[in-house]
Amino acid sequence: MNKMLRNWINIFIYQIKSNRLFTALNILGLSIGIAGLIFALLYWNDEQNYNAWNPEKDNVYQVLVQLSDMPAMSDCALFLKTALDQDPNVKSILYADSWYQKDKIIYKGKKEFVDKIINVEQNFFSFFPFEIIKGDAISAIKDDSSIAISDSMAKRIFGNENPIGKQIKCFDQLFSVRAVYHIPGNSSIAPNVIINKMKQYTTSGLTGPFVLKLLLKVKDPSKVDLTRQKLERIYNHDFIAIIAKEAGFTVEVMTKKVGHFTVILEPLAKARLHSIIDGYPETRGNFQFLIIMMGLSLLILVLSIVNYINLATANAVKRAKEVGVRKISGASKGDIISQFLFETVLITTFSILLALVIVELTLPYYNNFLNKNILLLASQFYIQLILIFIITILTAGLFPAIYISNFETFKVLKGNFERSKNGIWLRNGMLIFQFAIASFFIIGSNIVYQQIKFLQNKDLGFKGDQIISVSLNFPSVDYQGENAAQNIYNKYNVIKQQLSKIKGVEQISTGLIAFDGSDNSLAGVLYNDELFKQRVIPLDFGMFEMLNIKIIKGRNFDKKLASDTINSVIINESALKLINLKDPLGKELVIREKKLKIIGISQDFNLLSPELKVPPIAFYNIKMFGMSQNINKVYAKLKRDDMENTIADIEKLWSKVDPEYPFRYDFVDNQYARTYEAYVKQKNLFSLLNVIVILIALFGLFALASYSIQRRMKEIAIRKTLGAETNILLRELSKQYVVYCAIGFLMAIFPAYFLLQKWLNNFAFRIEIPILPFIYSFILLLFLTLLIVLAKAYQATKMDILRYLKYE
Repeated sequence: MNKMLRNWINIFIYQIKSNRLFTALNILGLSIGIAGLIFALLYWNDEQNYNAWNPEKDNVYQVLVQLSDMPAMSDCALFLKTALDQDPNVKSILYADSWYQKDKIIYKGKKEFVDKIINVEQNFFSFFPFEIIKGDAISAIKDDSSIAISDSMAKRIFGNENPIGKQIKCFDQLFSVRAVYHIPGNSSIAPNVIINKMKQYTTSGLTGPFVLKLLLKVKDPSKVDLTRQKLERIYNHDFIAIIAKEAGFTVEVMTKKVGHFTVILEPLAKARLHSIIDGYPETRGNFQFLIIMMGLSLLILVLSIVNYINLATANAVKRAKEVGVRKISGASKGDIISQFLFETVLITTFSILLALVIVELTLPYYNNFLNKNILLLASQFYIQLILIFIITILTAGLFPAIYISNFETFKVLKGNFERSKNGIWLRNGMLIFQFAIASFFIIGSNIVYQQIKFLQNKDLGFKGDQIISVSLNFPSVDYQGENAAQNIYNKYNVIKQQLSKIKGVEQISTGLIAFDGSDNSLAGVLYNDELFKQRVIPLDFGMFEMLNIKIIKGRNFDKKLASDTINSVIINESALKLINLKDPLGKELVIREKKLKIIGISQDFNLLSPELKVPPIAFYNIKMFGMSQNINKVYAKLKRDDMENTIADIEKLWSKVDPEYPFRYDFVDNQYARTYEAYVKQKNLFSLLNVIVILIALFGLFALASYSIQRRMKEIAIRKTLGAETNILLRELSKQYVVYCAIGFLMAIFPAYFLLQKWLNNFAFRIEIPILPFIYSFILLLFLTLLIVLAKAYQATKMDILRYLKYE
């Protein structure tokens, strides 16, 4: 056995030395395909492993509520608690904030800024049983003066000190550290700091339908729909009846006005990739992007394996005599198959090792691309790697081995087998398949690029390239008391005056407006007692002018008119269409039970991802309804000529205005660009894979053309002897590849068109698939094909004729 293996290894080494270039291309092509699949698997594992560590993942459900055609909400009512406490299938419930809060932590004069603080009830650790390193889970957040911190945060704040019992300041309040925890894996809630200040909300008597995040832990998941039906009845019967009575309407009339509530109970186990909303602080994963990445990576590996099979079967012709001699020497068909499978094992091993090197070297860039911290160290990944190894050997090695073992002994020993057409149709078919995959990628990357370019160049309806958004962090004491809204507005006004003195600042304003697509909420707006779902956005004076949003009818808000801070509203074009008003100016809408007069119509502009249409929006002054209490950003328009120095001057001002927090700003157009960041990543991924696919296809074409032309060298010699010109020979040698290229391209057209059409359907604003990328794809592929084939063919026409005519 050892002697046989040594013999196989010696033959393998001889083959490598004889075919250095083709062996290198084979290993490189296979390693790139495997590396691509490894990257996709690392991403797949990371996303699929969210909450996998949590033993409660199948028993914990988040309650989502959807009102008619409004987007689902992850905030629920407090009045559900009584019914849930009485539900025999509900083990416990947890109210919590839907999102993280930000603040600084102060310990012995040392300040650490924390952006992942969550406010939850005491039983949080029974829903998310993080590993408690110090302290205990029961008393960790037992009251509003207790705090739990992550191990990484404990290291940052306390170093090697024991944090338990230490006093730290956060949100202008002293907390006692009761626990240090470690999050054992990817989690939908993964805070650095956990506090329990929920009592002020849960005992507040708030009766609204959307107040706090609500999680349930159930005893039997199979009976969870009974709980869902019960919650739905409470919303649609009990709640509607109460507000109908308060408003003086019948239940039927109020139901028509409010709409129908739908309750969805979503298991934690499916929250990351299959949730209908960003219900958890760590948000959702992008399942479509994950599937696209896995699909494209598998396609590339298939291409690499096809490439390998093609080269192996082509190279087999040169090894026909070797097989014949071995069969004469007594080797069985099984021995031949085993030998060639052994060679495939060695090549696949080299390819996987090279793939791992490629992955390790490029992993930091990959993590940056995905905004993740993926590591290669994972038992699940190594099991998958072994499966890749086995599948690659079976698919890439088995067929060429069987093909080679079937060579007829006497036929190959006669010496004419190199010119045999045995297996040529298979190789040509695989080459056509490679051309089809390459065409698909070229077409796809071109259309994806055009769609992203369309989004980047699309008129958004506002101008944000000169406008920066700067975060405001007022002390929490300012948000308390009856005059909180006025106090916050006064402080904002002082900052506004200070900013206006900085050279290079043109305009300053604010508004509860998000340009990053994070706010997709709708509220009820009444017109003639009919309910319409719209966005409602409070703005300060000057915001429309700053953003260059046009008022197409009526007038803008005017600070000289006191009524504009009391009872005026502006609606956008989409709201006008929704309400169906022909003469809207002067008409009255009811928002928050207050009558507001329409003074103007603004043009539509995008705030949400391009997947969504522009929503109907109503704008009113930020001082109305006490909304100024929620001011957390100031917007400043800068002159183009010296933005860097202007921003530096603003930062100096901020060190005095807001010394406790780092200066943070962002350009508004960059914020909006992040709404389609996932699609930009898809474009970049497609472009990168496009280059890889073309390279692998060209590797295969180069090797196959070399073998094909080598097989026809005697024919070329005879033709040259008979006076054939070089250009005629080149045309003769290359025409079959032009035909294969055309067939492969035609095969790719339908799947490319169908899949890209599905992808483009994600967008409310999209291009129509043009014909140009298809033409461009064919021309590019044909050019690259002819470049390689003609280069090899030209080289063949310059050979020594006598060398190929002296045999036989």
